[in-house]
Amino acid sequence: MIDKSSAIQTLLERLEKLPSGHCLEIRTYKRNRRIMFRRDAQATWSILQEGFEHRLHQGVPRDKLRKLLQSLLRKEFPRSSKIRVYVLGPVFLEQDAKLERKIL
Repeated sequence: MIDKSSAIQTLLERLEKLPSGHCLEIRTYKRNRRIMFRRDAQATWSILQEGFEHRLHQGVPRDKLRKLLQSLLRKEFPRSSKIRVYVLGPVFLEQDAKLERKIL
């Protein structure tokens, strides 16, 4: 878990190190909303947003990633102070949109 105040910089660093085809998932503390990032190519990502809105952003370039990440965190995690981060292996966002974590 990471603090929301340092989340943008931490997530951008982790996304840069992510291999092509692999996913990074962030969730709220309660695990009821999530955003999944999959690295498509060297400098593009696909982002699956499931929470208040259900959208798939495809082909997001590196220079627009920070601004989109800021707006998604504001929209999906407005009152969260902690964010859960999961590093997933190779995932197809279109097929594995129903990928679930355990419920406590």
